[in-house]
Amino acid sequence: MIDEGVGVVGRDELAVDPVALAPWLLGCVLESHSEEGTVRVRLAEVEAYRGLDDPASHCYRGRTPRNDVMWGPAGHLYVYFVYGMHFCANVVGLTDGKPGAVLVRAGEVLEGQELARTRRPTARGNGTVAKGPAVLTSVLGLDAAHNGIDLTDPDSPVRLCHGDDVPAERIRTGPRVGVAAAQDVPWRFWIDGSPAVSTYRRGGRVRR
Repeated sequence: MIDEGVGVVGRDELAVDPVALAPWLLGCVLESHSEEGTVRVRLAEVEAYRGLDDPASHCYRGRTPRNDVMWGPAGHLYVYFVYGMHFCANVVGLTDGKPGAVLVRAGEVLEGQELARTRRPTARGNGTVAKGPAVLTSVLGLDAAHNGIDLTDPDSPVRLCHGDDVPAERIRTGPRVGVAAAQDVPWRFWIDGSPAVSTYRRGGRVRR
């Protein structure tokens, strides 16, 4: 059960357009519990991906076994494998049958720094331990087994919780990273000044 005083995000709060959901998620806390311990990360950078109208989305060409979780309901975790070596995680939004999700790109470790370090020993500083989508997923210990897990369930080993509100003046937006299509769509959102925010690289072959 979740610790007293910490509020799990409700499904209704996530059942909105990913472009609106993405900046709302900034400051929220994604936490993962395992036999190794607990890691809690404050989200500092995210990217919105819609469905049939977003050429950069995994759902652009329709529903498949791979992207099935992304079609809802909201509040579940969509985890996919990329480059044959990394996992990336997304918070599913919208409503059941309408695809959309937000890629969690980077965060600041609030709890479990030692465990996070063992999972990411090459990080140069505390602020960069969870910098980048594959790194963040690794720090949280997430893999294919977590695909479809309910982030809104208080008894879930992976939960999304409310955090401190981020002032609007600290939220920045710009092009998404590493996409081959819709490269100039400004659906990446981040907290200005956070050391966890990743370096922008235009273009790439990955579609989420």
